[in-house]
Amino acid sequence: MTRWIKCLGAVAAALAMACGAARADTVGTSFPADFPVITDASLGVPVIGFGAAGAVKRTPVIFLHGNNDVPYAAGTCQPFQGNIHRLAQHLADNGYATSELWGLGYQGTQCDLLADNTRRSGVAHTATANVDDLRRFVRAVMDYTGAREVDIVGHSLGVVLAREWMRQDKAWRMVRRLVAIDGPNHGIINCSPSPANYYQLAAFGGFTPQSAVCQELGSPNTPFLQRLNRGSDTQGSTRILAIRNADTSFVYFSAQDGFFTPVPAMDVYGEAVDFSESAALKGADRLDLTGQGAYDPILGTAHLGILSSPVTWQAVLQYLTSESKRR
Repeated sequence: MTRWIKCLGAVAAALAMACGAARADTVGTSFPADFPVITDASLGVPVIGFGAAGAVKRTPVIFLHGNNDVPYAAGTCQPFQGNIHRLAQHLADNGYATSELWGLGYQGTQCDLLADNTRRSGVAHTATANVDDLRRFVRAVMDYTGAREVDIVGHSLGVVLAREWMRQDKAWRMVRRLVAIDGPNHGIINCSPSPANYYQLAAFGGFTPQSAVCQELGSPNTPFLQRLNRGSDTQGSTRILAIRNADTSFVYFSAQDGFFTPVPAMDVYGEAVDFSESAALKGADRLDLTGQGAYDPILGTAHLGILSSPVTWQAVLQYLTSESKRR
């Protein structure tokens, strides 16, 4: 598929219209009272998230946050995260009904990290462990709304989670469009055995080569990623837009990213690997961005900032609402 090209003048005009538009209904921080209760397979408690009752005219959108994140900040132990909720609000401000916007919190409130920070890299934080949560959530949203398909917008681990569910269930016909924002499609840089890899420390999440997340994502050659990407990065009829950082991102580049200093470009097996193209997907539409650390006011990182970027928000809106045939 050809590279997806955005006209900067059109983006600026669209952003200006968005800023001047009257504010729509507020995206909430709960599910409708009659929405099915879905128990988190890893945590044993009901999943958190958002959605609303009401008429549905557009394809419902499911939002998937990244690792150690939440679907909204209020009432969680991550008061400075949950920015995927702000992206959902941008869609609500630009024509979507709140009944068409659904978020899944597949790692709970993250309050369990207060007792053990290394859970950030544990089994419950892998894509594999959360596939069943997403599987049941998608089906519940489709049944509740009467929709025959959904769109998915994922950030970081949420991208791989969506792709793995689609691979396992051959669910491409259920997903009209997927927007993959800086996802670890070909591994992360944080898992090497190098003494210079400080992410191995408990204070930074315990991303040792033996940790569950690193066994899944620590190299493009892990069994998990070999299965996920076998044959082609893109499958079926789902249209995909990959939005990635092209200058720095603390999970892919051996370069400064806001608060985070560089670690060696080495994989979980101790081999030199360039992860800088990890978020790209062959065969997908693509948007490369730079300078996204400006949108992370806490840590100054591009990896988190790209989710709060007005350019990302407008690209998501345009991609989901543009007329186009399936692949």
